[in-house]
Amino acid sequence: MKTLYLTEQGSIVRKKSRRLIVSKNDVIIAEVSTIGLDAILIFGNIYLTPQVITLILEEGIDVSFLSIRGKFRGRLISSESKNIFLRIAQYERYLDDDFQLDFATSIVKAKITSEINLIKRYAKNYSNLDFSKELQELYMAVEKLKNMPSVPSIRGVEGYSSSIYFSAFRKMLREDFEFLGRDKRPPSDPINALLSLGYTLITNEIASILFALGFDLYIGYYHSINYGRPSLALDMVEEFRHSIIDSFILYLVNKRIISPDDFEENEEGIFLKPQALKEFLKVYDKRINDASMVLSDSKQKRISYRSLLWEQAHKLSESIQQRKPYRPFIEE
Repeated sequence: MKTLYLTEQGSIVRKKSRRLIVSKNDVIIAEVSTIGLDAILIFGNIYLTPQVITLILEEGIDVSFLSIRGKFRGRLISSESKNIFLRIAQYERYLDDDFQLDFATSIVKAKITSEINLIKRYAKNYSNLDFSKELQELYMAVEKLKNMPSVPSIRGVEGYSSSIYFSAFRKMLREDFEFLGRDKRPPSDPINALLSLGYTLITNEIASILFALGFDLYIGYYHSINYGRPSLALDMVEEFRHSIIDSFILYLVNKRIISPDDFEENEEGIFLKPQALKEFLKVYDKRINDASMVLSDSKQKRISYRSLLWEQAHKLSESIQQRKPYRPFIEE
């Protein structure tokens, strides 16, 4: 999957044949062919000419609009999938309490197991840090899931495990980064800013894939439905938060690719500076497209995280249409 990230404020995107020409103050800063281009992410104030919009719609390129701070605004999509049979099955599963409970249990169990595995991988390299208490409580949370009678009770276990996990996550960060715990709106420190941006990107990727396959994004099984909430995308994000995004944030911070000086603060919170945002997106795209990152379901070859997202989305489609349990991804 080829993705174009546009971040240069005040730039204009024009069309030349099947190429996108990005310019600012009459100076061309980029030229990109639409051949093989799957998605465009636009951050902030960037203008698309009507001819570009027409070309994007004709080529079937998914365009997402985000604020300069990375908050999702909306999406431009050429047409909706004709897979009505999947959506009918999706609605039927929503009315199936047993399916919802089994799905929610498997998703949260996978999420907590990924938390455990990430901590254990880190602990192997830093034997001076003690994670025994956090690991013990996370193992207990996995056990508690076996007796949860409802989806809301599962959410309670997930919330508790997240607070334990982020207390361990704090220990994994370089000392010059302050992180008191997870908060979302607005991000109160650089680590929360990075996590929120990463979660926005992965949610957008998953939403695009689910939409392409014909799902209704607003009918989920773990996250409650609400007006305008892409609950199914949020459901699927849970199995990838730690394996893809949290490990990526640790890599950026502990390898000093991103430093505390790369952030700025205003009344809306703390955010990456423009140049640091470009670096974040460059490294993110390289990492998520790296074909050596993870073993495929068949265990016969390694694939990229982007390929993994497609693989899991197809599994979800199969699970819903064939009324069989969904197997979330768990990175060992």
